[in-house]
Amino acid sequence: MAEPIALAALMLDAAFGWPSALYNRIGHPVGAFARLIDGCEAAWNCPEHTENRRKMMGVATLLLVILLGAGIPWLIEVSVYKMLDFSIWPILALLAFPGLAQRSLHDHVHPIATALEAGDLEKARQSVAQIVGRDTAKLDEPAVARAAIESLAESFCDGIAAPLFWLLILGLPGLWAYKGINTADSLIGHREPRWRAFGWAAARFDDLANLIPARLGGAILCVAGGGGWRTMWRDARLHASPNAGWTEAAMAGALRLRLAGPVAYDGVMTDKPWIGSGDSQATAADIRRALGVYRRACLILWIIAGGAAWAL
Repeated sequence: MAEPIALAALMLDAAFGWPSALYNRIGHPVGAFARLIDGCEAAWNCPEHTENRRKMMGVATLLLVILLGAGIPWLIEVSVYKMLDFSIWPILALLAFPGLAQRSLHDHVHPIATALEAGDLEKARQSVAQIVGRDTAKLDEPAVARAAIESLAESFCDGIAAPLFWLLILGLPGLWAYKGINTADSLIGHREPRWRAFGWAAARFDDLANLIPARLGGAILCVAGGGGWRTMWRDARLHASPNAGWTEAAMAGALRLRLAGPVAYDGVMTDKPWIGSGDSQATAADIRRALGVYRRACLILWIIAGGAAWAL
């Protein structure tokens, strides 16, 4: 049943995304995870508690997120099955597609290329600031372009490939449990003293949940880009994340660019290693090439989901 749900969800997401009218009225479903995690962090991540206690409270937060993320979709799925006699996969696809981000990611990256082409570096900086955590106020054109391409490559995994993987493996509960874990990692899975203990479980579970999807996502980007295999195998482990480097290195190799490198966070320069051995002077044209690779990679996911639906 998950296979036709996955294909239909990909199609709905590509066609409509999450409409801004809905977002303005009710927000996004992932926002419910964020509010829950923020509430738990405010109540349980007390500085006066020992590190072990804060770590246990972080584990409890993650378990609550997973329980609700998997449990509510499971209850909905069971209830709908009992209420309706006909095939319900179209209904389940409607419940699944907000967990994918094909259109949203494309729509966030595309304006960066447009702004750079128009010579509006400040607008490009503002647009890229919406999708990266680094300081963007002083980025030059190549740094803005690299940031956009890096975010596009990394988000291909946790925004599309990984949720689709868990949808195919565990159905609707798997998709939303993954989204809860990924949201927890993005909010509290940091190394700074405030979150190091409390966010430990979120970071480790997110690493585990992305272990297979990241490597599959990197391979799909190499296929879509017509190359990049050598760079992916050589440079994937240079990234601080055990998973994000696979898709980023694949994109760097496919585009023959050099990505990552030194970046600033909160005014502090971090000397990250370069990924790829190509040109570091990325441009708006390179962003558009990256979007082309991205669109073909999404099409490959459609083919995989469609093939699984046909076969099973």
